[in-house]
Amino acid sequence: MMFGLVLLLAEANLMWFAAPLIVVISLVYSATRHEDTQAILTHSVRLGVMITLFMTAIMIVLALISWWL
Repeated sequence: MMFGLVLLLAEANLMWFAAPLIVVISLVYSATRHEDTQAILTHSVRLGVMITLFMTAIMIVLALISWWL
């Protein structure tokens, strides 16, 4: 039980590396598509939310598969 908690906390700490990557990827991708600053920020926020939701969904699926195995 204790090992599982430590492993979960270690995985959560690794997920903090995803936050700056999501911000940078969404800003760069949006800047290549738009020239207006407001359009870049709007598109990057939407893209950041989509990336976060996709990563969360994949993480849940993988957690369920690992729990089932």
